[in-house]
Amino acid sequence: MAFRIEPERYNRAFSFRIDEPHFDNLMGRMKLSIKQLPLIFTTIFGVTILAGSPSQSCAQEPSRFSELKNLFKRDDDTLVEAGQAPCGPGGLCVLPNGDYIISCHQFFDPVYRVMRMKRDGSWEPFPNIEMNVPGGVSAPGKQLDSVVGIVCDSKGVVWMLDNGRRTEQPPKLVAWDTKKNRLRASLPISAVVRTSFLKNLVLDPNHPIIYISDPANGEEAAIIVVDITTGLSRRVLQGHESVKPQAGLEIQLDGQPVVVKRADGEAVSLLAGVSPIALDKKGTWLYYGPRNGRTLFKIRTDLLRNESLSPDSLQAQFKGVSQKPICDSMAIDSRSNIYFTDIARGSIDYVTSDDEYLDLRILVRDPRIIWPGGIVYADDRLHFFSNQLHRTKIFTGEKNAFVPPFHIFELKPLRSGLRFGN
Repeated sequence: MAFRIEPERYNRAFSFRIDEPHFDNLMGRMKLSIKQLPLIFTTIFGVTILAGSPSQSCAQEPSRFSELKNLFKRDDDTLVEAGQAPCGPGGLCVLPNGDYIISCHQFFDPVYRVMRMKRDGSWEPFPNIEMNVPGGVSAPGKQLDSVVGIVCDSKGVVWMLDNGRRTEQPPKLVAWDTKKNRLRASLPISAVVRTSFLKNLVLDPNHPIIYISDPANGEEAAIIVVDITTGLSRRVLQGHESVKPQAGLEIQLDGQPVVVKRADGEAVSLLAGVSPIALDKKGTWLYYGPRNGRTLFKIRTDLLRNESLSPDSLQAQFKGVSQKPICDSMAIDSRSNIYFTDIARGSIDYVTSDDEYLDLRILVRDPRIIWPGGIVYADDRLHFFSNQLHRTKIFTGEKNAFVPPFHIFELKPLRSGLRFGN
């Protein structure tokens, strides 16, 4: 059964669908008949609902829409605060035992680079304090400078992507074995350009390969392919339309455009290239897109691993998948649904395989979600954080305006049945 709501002060209609068995069950639990439904909605929300025809519509105050969604919200959809980070997070991963590890974004000038949440809710430097402070270790390749991307494999090895931009150190990948409590690897990344800002990474489940997003300055954005066995890295798709930002697509937050304030006081629009990346569960496709872009793309991973393939041949193999919001991160669940951290709306959005990724919808929206990021699918839950990145002094140009706490949330992923539109 389909319903459509057209709020007077919104640019587009909201639509949602309830599968017939779910609708009948809902009506039974509420002890209502279909004839009573318009009356109930009119009485509670001041809105008339016309069922069965998408062309029929009604007016609704925008402030009432969240109430309408909550009426149909399932018990397992609750947004749960799982913790509060000690600094603005840049990335997030979940260990096999359920512990959170976050990277501390360099824009917040954190004391430590990476931290782990203990069972009592307190935090400690990860993997140790020596690797987290300047001069803590003397061995090259062990000192952490500015980690953003961070992932954990099924064996408990945490891979940290150190872009080196805090003190202009060479970028590297650092792997720490949490079960044996020892350094597993430290690999320099040579396939960078002057404007590189290495952001996110994913691990190929079938090959010793890591894929990295580098938004760079937009024009030089690229995917980096790293061979863990040889330590060699390659830069692919550089400057291609699928990794470059969409012109004119700016972020609006706190009632104004998000810009970077230069030393001379001039405000510069920051259009970022490829940032969110994810692999399907079989590792066949790499999904990716520019942060400032409205389209999600994918490309086969065997093509990315093929060193003999020419740049032109590789660039001809990308495919468009769906709409996407302005986002820094994305995740794919076991049912091939894709989730995005929507920066502009402060929400978690999704596209579903049920309708071949046709429609971009909102899964959850909450005033505590402010510049969400780091989304990861683990233990059949979605985990992500809110970091208020636009309130750091690199954006304000004067002083930090963020206000803790930095929430870490968990949320049940999409189930079949009830869905709401955006």
